[in-house]
Amino acid sequence: MQHEDVTSPVSFRVHVARLPQKGMRVVVEADARQRVALAAAHGLVSVTRYRADLLVTPWRRNGIKVAGTVKADIVQECVVTLEPLEASVSASVEGLYLPEDSKLGRQGFEGGGEIMLDAEGPDAPELFSGDSIDAGALAEEFFGLALDPYPRKSGASVGAPTPEPAKVEPDGPLQEKLRQLTRKS
Repeated sequence: MQHEDVTSPVSFRVHVARLPQKGMRVVVEADARQRVALAAAHGLVSVTRYRADLLVTPWRRNGIKVAGTVKADIVQECVVTLEPLEASVSASVEGLYLPEDSKLGRQGFEGGGEIMLDAEGPDAPELFSGDSIDAGALAEEFFGLALDPYPRKSGASVGAPTPEPAKVEPDGPLQEKLRQLTRKS
């Protein structure tokens, strides 16, 4: 879901009103400032490399299709040891966009009927207004989905919890008097 008030650190607006029939290649290579912002936005220690290679093409009548890959080298914290852990991310990017006044975008939502969704199938097209889409933000979404939410260094494990020591009853003259009083009650 795209939000116009939130800008992606790797935002790349593509003017789609005059898009060539064969499409337009878009390459987003993040600079140092953008990599720092990506790391902060996704809770990473650092992003050492980020590259999205996309092809933006016309789809159906007024729609837009974005397809490609996003690759990155990142450093995350191990969830067990909290030590830095280097990882590589590679994900396919695929998205469809329709103008908000498109009939295809409204199909199935106006009749009040049922809409069949396939969890493993393609996502529904995003609606956009104006004459541009943010291909960089779409690539960032797929980057975020490809991150390991629980990174763990190889061999790192959480030890078994230590059992609580057996409850030892205090002993002594005061304890003996207390036992006698509780027996009488």
